[in-house]
Amino acid sequence: MDDELRDRITEAAETSALLNAVKHDSEAQVGAIMGPLMGENPEFREYGDEIPGVIAPVVERVNGMRSSERRERLAELAPDKLEELESEDEGEDHPLPDLPNADEYDTVRMRVAPNPNGPWHIGHARMAAVVGTYKQRYDGEFICRFDDTDPETKRPDLDAYDAILDAIDYLGFEPDEVVNASDRVETYYEYARELIDKGGAYTCSCPQGEFSDLKNSGEACPHREKDAETTRSEFEAMVEGEYDSGEMVLRVRTDITHKNPALRDFVAFRMVDTPHPREAAAEYRCWPMLDFQSGLDDHLLGVTHIIRGIDLQDSAKRQQFVYDYFDWEYPEVIHWGHVQVDAYDVPLSTSSIAERIADGELAGWDDPRAPTVASLERRGIRGEAVVDAMIELGTSTSNVDLAMSSIYSNNRDLIDDDSDRAFFVRNSDDHGGLVERQVVGGPDAGEPPLHPDFEERGRREIPVTSGVVVEGDDLPSHGERIWLKGYGCVRHTRDAFEYTGDDIDAVREEGVDVIHWAPADGPQVRLRTMDGDVSGVAEPGLLDYDADEVVQFERIGFARLDEVADDPDTESVAYFTHP
Repeated sequence: MDDELRDRITEAAETSALLNAVKHDSEAQVGAIMGPLMGENPEFREYGDEIPGVIAPVVERVNGMRSSERRERLAELAPDKLEELESEDEGEDHPLPDLPNADEYDTVRMRVAPNPNGPWHIGHARMAAVVGTYKQRYDGEFICRFDDTDPETKRPDLDAYDAILDAIDYLGFEPDEVVNASDRVETYYEYARELIDKGGAYTCSCPQGEFSDLKNSGEACPHREKDAETTRSEFEAMVEGEYDSGEMVLRVRTDITHKNPALRDFVAFRMVDTPHPREAAAEYRCWPMLDFQSGLDDHLLGVTHIIRGIDLQDSAKRQQFVYDYFDWEYPEVIHWGHVQVDAYDVPLSTSSIAERIADGELAGWDDPRAPTVASLERRGIRGEAVVDAMIELGTSTSNVDLAMSSIYSNNRDLIDDDSDRAFFVRNSDDHGGLVERQVVGGPDAGEPPLHPDFEERGRREIPVTSGVVVEGDDLPSHGERIWLKGYGCVRHTRDAFEYTGDDIDAVREEGVDVIHWAPADGPQVRLRTMDGDVSGVAEPGLLDYDADEVVQFERIGFARLDEVADDPDTESVAYFTHP
């Protein structure tokens, strides 16, 4: 294409990308704007192979803008389109409720606070989806804080830090700040010392069971009335690692007769003998408990709104005692129920998934049978589809069920237009195995369209001269006809398919079934699915695609190409996306 055409495509792409980003309040996607761009500019279609490379930098530039900047730029380029969009927005209902008292803050600042004890399962994606969406709605800020101050019970996985950031990126968001709590231990010590001086904490060496009995009966332990000087000295000994695990803790002094025993004199620091896996934190032995660390960080990092599980209501109440000692205002809190996901045999649990990987039941975190974000990405499901499904769940305090069908529906809308069609014949007992037949008397090749809705993309040429394979369940009885999709009508005669030349009325009026097929010498493909791997034969054109492209295997579903072989005798690998 010449420079003039390239400039026209760039200008049109910027408007389309801005419109897409402003409309959905999220980042634009190259695939999402290709269809409208081609539809409004038919003269661009013959350059379809080159256009993605031209518009990708434009989309990247638009995605780098703040929400307000995108809207201002769209107003300059296409004020009529922005006006139309805003008129639609006036009646729009957001699935997410407004944040409480958001207008009282200069900047809405929210956080996700993952424990990096493993990559994210699907349930974890909900928090990032909602926090990221609120960030965009309020033009706020998004913190990712790794709450990694438990080196023993929920021991951090060093690979999980990057895996979680990759998951957030896949969902379409970028944190404004990334913080490791294990880098902030000295800060926690500093505020613990101040809390001791304020009379808000004391060291306690009661055995856990003994203290529990006292607490449950509303009685103070004998250490509760220690003076600050003694407590400070013993806390410094904790910091220096002079106690063993379980020998000494620092407790926040609350109300020992509080009606809720869970709020009575809770632990702020304890001793842990197991070194932290991060080298920068490996020397610490005195570690803060999550309620102390998280509550402190929410204030120090300027968090204005917190979303947490309904089962963590006591955490806010415990942290309020600390806030009262320091005379701090507690952030706004939204409590929600847990998300439950259907369609998987593996529990939605980081430890359960890790156990199955260790036992060899799963090949890794991105195994299609694993209910993980990495699995969704490898299957070719776009992060936007996951976010939209999570947002639709709202922020109810009740537990909610996430139907995978909602993610699939969202994703289908995003990828259908861009996904070429292809044939893949499964060699599976569930589908009758592979059956090979010679084709007699017809054309040398079938020519189905690359996409039934876009004839201008052209057709695939699939030879039949070496014979064809079909799934056993599709094989008609001897003497009956079948329609080989993109080829024509054949009759099953002896051990061959005899071309009949019947027109499409055989399907429309006479009930002849339409089936997919592949050349007998077509490329070998292994399709990885949620139910296990399925091998089979595909049409030869599949080898012309690149890894990471998504196609629709007709009558089966969408699939992301993971490994594309150089020749048909070497097995290619695809991951089943969804029907």
